[in-house]
Amino acid sequence: MAALARWCIRRSAVVIVLWLALFAGVAAAAAVAGSAYSNDYDIPGTGSSTASRLLEQRFPDRAGDTDTIVWHTADRAGTVRSADVERRMTAALRRVAELPGVVSVTGPYGTDDTSRVSADQHTAYATVVFREPAADLGKDEVRRVLDTARSAAAPGLEVEMGGVGAGLTETAGSAHLSEAIGVAVAAVVLFLAFGSLAATLLPIATALIGVGTAYAAIGLLGHAMTVADFAPMLGMLIGLGVGIDYALFIVTRHRRGLRQGLPVAEAAQRAVTTSGRAVIFAGATVCLALLGMLVLRLSFLNGVAVAAALTVALTVAASITLLPALLGLLGMRALSRRERRRLAEHGPRPAAVPGLATRWASFVERHPKVLGAVAVAVMLTLALPTLSLRLGTSDQGNNPETSTTRQAYDLLAEGFGPGFNGPLTLIGSIDGAEDRMAFTRLTTTLRTTEGVASVSAADLGGGGDTGVITVVPTTAPQSPDTSRLVERLRAEVLPKAEEGTSLRVYVGGLTAGYDDFAAVIVSKLPLFVGVVVALGCVLLLLAFRSIGIPVKAAVMNVAAVASSFGVVVAVFQWGWGSEPLGLGRAGPIEPFLPVIMVSVLFGLSMDYQVFLVSRMYEEWQDTRDNRLAVRVGLAETSRVINSAAVIMIAVFSAFVLSGDRTIAMFGIGLAAAVALDAFVLRTLLVPALMHLLGGANWWLPGWLERTLPRISIEAPAPERSPLPVPGPRAPEADTARTPVP
Repeated sequence: MAALARWCIRRSAVVIVLWLALFAGVAAAAAVAGSAYSNDYDIPGTGSSTASRLLEQRFPDRAGDTDTIVWHTADRAGTVRSADVERRMTAALRRVAELPGVVSVTGPYGTDDTSRVSADQHTAYATVVFREPAADLGKDEVRRVLDTARSAAAPGLEVEMGGVGAGLTETAGSAHLSEAIGVAVAAVVLFLAFGSLAATLLPIATALIGVGTAYAAIGLLGHAMTVADFAPMLGMLIGLGVGIDYALFIVTRHRRGLRQGLPVAEAAQRAVTTSGRAVIFAGATVCLALLGMLVLRLSFLNGVAVAAALTVALTVAASITLLPALLGLLGMRALSRRERRRLAEHGPRPAAVPGLATRWASFVERHPKVLGAVAVAVMLTLALPTLSLRLGTSDQGNNPETSTTRQAYDLLAEGFGPGFNGPLTLIGSIDGAEDRMAFTRLTTTLRTTEGVASVSAADLGGGGDTGVITVVPTTAPQSPDTSRLVERLRAEVLPKAEEGTSLRVYVGGLTAGYDDFAAVIVSKLPLFVGVVVALGCVLLLLAFRSIGIPVKAAVMNVAAVASSFGVVVAVFQWGWGSEPLGLGRAGPIEPFLPVIMVSVLFGLSMDYQVFLVSRMYEEWQDTRDNRLAVRVGLAETSRVINSAAVIMIAVFSAFVLSGDRTIAMFGIGLAAAVALDAFVLRTLLVPALMHLLGGANWWLPGWLERTLPRISIEAPAPERSPLPVPGPRAPEADTARTPVP
């Protein structure tokens, strides 16, 4: 590390140019190649996946995206059959049909089909079939369709558009605003901590270069493997948080060296060789936790794991190479004017531990049982909503009230029933006349099945060997009753229809697909959590050579995950404040959210554990006094941990403004987890438990001590003088010592 730091400092211009060239080159390549993101939740072997594959193969005309134009008349404007409404909407639909990319538009006018008009005659819809699937549609292409349809609106006549394609028109605009707000809040926190504008800009510049390079690289990654469309935003969310934090730790150590009178180059070198090693360890832990998703062997999550890990890796690389180069160029301006003036007038002085941090560390030492009990009560209370966690469909009915997709969804649900927005598609694999008769008879059975609102006639297209039946449930797509209907069809209705024939019928559709995805995720979740916990424990075992430290870390991480999920459930599933926050209507949690959040939270939680316990471990090695080690470690690291936590919370919370419900879930969940981890677990519960356990914190069997390889998170700082081992003293006389770098 020392050699790398020296090289980067001496050749700072070269390092900066190389990073800028890398960023520009990757960004240019991504712009030329374009994006290739996917939202394919299909898991081979499930019923919904088979249904989707058969539909695509046998009914290619249905492969393009299908959206819905909905219009509704107020009582004073008459019905949708009135002459003025019919004239306006017929003209608008005709113009939509002539737009590029539109294959067909089918409405209620000019035919005998009455199914597209609601029973009260105040709501009607038309189906727009695009030439391409939603993933390949251009936003401008869909926007023209929406604007053309809305041109027919008039007083008393509301026109909206729903569907995956329509959703593309609502996904832009606020994402960059959330990034800007998060970075701005982080800058304020850094300025308050440093008092120097130049030092404030260093962590932000480093994080932005690393995250920007990763963002462009993820676009290229989408051409090599399946990458979800939210992966770049998720990577940016994680990368900005950890990138600014990692740079904060290194800059803080560098500033401490300058205040102690070290030359700029030596202070930067020592900052990288000490805090930089901890940053590498913490970043590696986050990457391992993210890559733990690969054990699930789900292509949809593989791309997310690699994309997020790539972002963290690049931010770590920027922190240990680009940052020291910038520190070398910045010189003494990393200190504020007041600090530089004080250094010039009075010479170097050891930095004192803030009085509040010292008093808090002593307070925790005196009351570990009471404070530990309070922390446990807080975590358990917040974790209670997790018991009602329900994974399922999050659709456009959960969008904000002002969005056109939410308006269209509500109009269709009100006019045609809640199940209209999420019909089930039954695909039959047919072999012979007997199978065709059985498939046709199935429609009669379905009409009398509990939970079914309507059933279409059997479509025996696809060359005669495949049939399609559309079933509209009586309940909304995200309702538990709709999931129970899917289970009933698969377990009871369809087996009876297939009995005695070679007919095989598969249930597809939005709810069936999400239910299958959730079932597979839940079945593999214990393995995944076990792998992530085991990896984290092994790393901590090697670093701190203790059984107690890894075990406590695993328990703390599980507590942080459970409590943060409780917050997510309360906000998004129970709807506590979701509408006022612009997050839309309450609904179930996305099936893939637990896996991604568990991996991210385990990695981020390990960061604070590393930075806190490494200082305690350092003091323990010097003094063999557990009380002193815990108190000094907490006093000296709590301020920087809390500052880092505030920055992460600000960055994560700002992504609530992204306009994407999934990203908002990640933002609130991660912000809650970091807040609880930093302010409840690491600065309260962990030190309280370590005081209660005493020397047992550092126990390791002798045979394991001799077997384990030795690694060091922070290299011994050359400027540290040996510390005397303190003799016995009363607890009230103990005070946290002056911090040592």
